[in-house]
Amino acid sequence: MSADHDLEKGDLQPHLEKVDTDDSKDLSDKHSTSRKERIASSHPNESGELAEDDEISPQGRGRRARRSSDSSNESIHTAHDHQTATPSRDRSRAQSSARSVRREPVNVPRSQRRGLLGRFTLIPEITNQYDYPRRTKWMLTFIVAVAGAAGPMASSIVLPALVDITRDLHSTPTIVNLSIALFMLSMAIFPLWWSSFSETFGRRTIYLTSFTLYIIFSIVGAVSTNIGMFLAMRMLSGGASASVQAVGAGSIADIWEVHERGRAIGLFYLGPLCGPLLSPIIGGLLAENLGWRSIQWFLTILGVVILLFLTLCLPETLREQRSVAARAEAEVEREVVADTSGEKGEKLDSTARPTLSRVSTKQSTLHLKSKKYLAILRLWFVDPLRIILYLQFPAVAICVFYATVCFCALYSLNISIQATFSAPPYNYSNIIVGLCYLPNSLGYFITSIFGGRWVDRIMAREAQKAGRYDSKGNLKYQPEDRMKENAWLGAIMFPAALIAYGWTAEFGVNLAAPLVANFFFGIGSMLIFAMVTTMLTEFMPRKPSNGVAVNNFVRNIFSCVGAAVTEPLIQAIGNGWLFTMFGLFSFVAGFGCLWAMKRYSKHWRITMDKNLSKVMGT
Repeated sequence: MSADHDLEKGDLQPHLEKVDTDDSKDLSDKHSTSRKERIASSHPNESGELAEDDEISPQGRGRRARRSSDSSNESIHTAHDHQTATPSRDRSRAQSSARSVRREPVNVPRSQRRGLLGRFTLIPEITNQYDYPRRTKWMLTFIVAVAGAAGPMASSIVLPALVDITRDLHSTPTIVNLSIALFMLSMAIFPLWWSSFSETFGRRTIYLTSFTLYIIFSIVGAVSTNIGMFLAMRMLSGGASASVQAVGAGSIADIWEVHERGRAIGLFYLGPLCGPLLSPIIGGLLAENLGWRSIQWFLTILGVVILLFLTLCLPETLREQRSVAARAEAEVEREVVADTSGEKGEKLDSTARPTLSRVSTKQSTLHLKSKKYLAILRLWFVDPLRIILYLQFPAVAICVFYATVCFCALYSLNISIQATFSAPPYNYSNIIVGLCYLPNSLGYFITSIFGGRWVDRIMAREAQKAGRYDSKGNLKYQPEDRMKENAWLGAIMFPAALIAYGWTAEFGVNLAAPLVANFFFGIGSMLIFAMVTTMLTEFMPRKPSNGVAVNNFVRNIFSCVGAAVTEPLIQAIGNGWLFTMFGLFSFVAGFGCLWAMKRYSKHWRITMDKNLSKVMGT
């Protein structure tokens, strides 16, 4: 584990051993110094981490020792303050003072930048990603959000053109509808590998590779000559565009600290959620004027634009990388040592390099190399499936379950809008039907802008209320702090909006009524989406993209099912009863999940921290 990570957790005990006796004698003199001055003198960065140069130079080690002494001294004062009931706002002022000191970013030389085509980035890679200026962080977040909109947009942009595709490719509506279902299915499965690859090859390499494939598959889809070719290209393009769904939240977690992450995740999710709501408008315009193939060419152009932005403006943000070859070689070496010593649990010296000198014959050498290559193949293609094992942890399973319920309702609502407002008594054209998706988008937009900031304030409030401070006076956050009044509001609002939409659409009420209900559905569901995604990145801080990948895996599978069965269910029981069942189930699921997290989340989180490495084989 990196030194920065240890310091961020507050583990300063190893550094206390380095304090000189002269520094220890100064403890009594430092008692008269205020906490604010001590924290300012420690000069941490915004995340509470110490400067990297302090860990390299002898002068830095001396400063770090003195800061450790100050931390020890501060703990004495903290205990004293607790006894004298010092107001918590003193700590808040100390925390504000600590955060006011920002560390200047240290650029990585262009020749040493990581990631595919890393030398071409206009925004330089830096040694500590938390040190990016806020303006740069928001720009990177915006780029990832736009890239994240490509996949969901492509999934529903063909909705207005399904009839044209059926006629042109001489197929049936049922088979053509598979283009949407297969697209969603591939978006559920492929992120498992994208997420795993990103932790090895880096975020940037995965983005550039996947969007290059997305462009190729979109071009072939545009020139498809039969329905089989079209369905195959749709499925492959869905898998390629799904990289951002898995890796995007990891990129956000790379550059934003916990106390700022809620607002950033909200903006990131604005792209994937508004994509499928704006795409029917674009698809309707293109299909009516230029034909259904123009939709595929539009997706191709969009992919090229996004690829250029990613190439020029998105540096590598992953903090730690280890090659698959090195991991496989280490595994084989451990097996050799275990076989030689007869002790299966024996560990290698961390400084030892894997070697093949233990074998004496050419046949044994080839056998050892083959084991290494098999280990590489397993790490690349089989181990990503282990991400599904995260679901055995109750905290992750509950978050994923609740997000799945909400996301399935979203896609069912999207199908219902197209099927309901294009039929009697509304009989609207494709363009008007596309405009009916705008109220949802407006709800998502408002919640993304203001909801994330609200959640960040809630987290700070809960940490202050519980008195959770580290040795430097910074607040200590917990993932479950995000499930407060914002979660209850979302749990009530989006199911109620579903029921209201269902009955107003069922009775053919004036268009304004179901659209108002959809607006409130957008607000409530966005509160849930942003909250759950952020919590998953915080439950697994070392591999945040893995938590998002398993979330996408489950929710997209059920969204695929929801999109396939919604129209037949509307024909069978109508919008009213369908969305009443959706709404009631969402009420029960939401209140049950929130109650369980409130009561058991702390125990689940501690248990998960202890067992995560063992379960995942890391």
